[in-house]
Amino acid sequence: MTVAYRKLPQKVPGGIGDNEMVSMDEQEFKRESDAALESLYRKLSAATDRYDFEPDFNAGALTIEFEEPKARFVVSPNSPVRQIWVSAHSRSFKLEWVPGQNAFVLPDTGQTLEKMIGGAISQHLGEDVTL
Repeated sequence: MTVAYRKLPQKVPGGIGDNEMVSMDEQEFKRESDAALESLYRKLSAATDRYDFEPDFNAGALTIEFEEPKARFVVSPNSPVRQIWVSAHSRSFKLEWVPGQNAFVLPDTGQTLEKMIGGAISQHLGEDVTL
């Protein structure tokens, strides 16, 4: 199944609340963050035929390189705080695990990791991106 993504919103009312996020131990975090990053990497790799970017997954971190306009997004797990951190558009985004969605989610907007990255890529390329 493919999903089309729109540009990232600045702020969406009704983001997730703190009570929806659950702490997890280090092994659970590693398992879930590895699975999330591997899944995202597979979808990004499949999309490189249609869009001008190059993903790389190395040593637990995922990078997305753009030639035009030149940029790099970095997606990496942060084990001590049990979050996935994303650096994109000169900003830092911190995603929390939400068991009800079985996904890492950006608390302010309620976007999953995949939707957040799809939106960031769309914003960077100036076109809707489907992963």
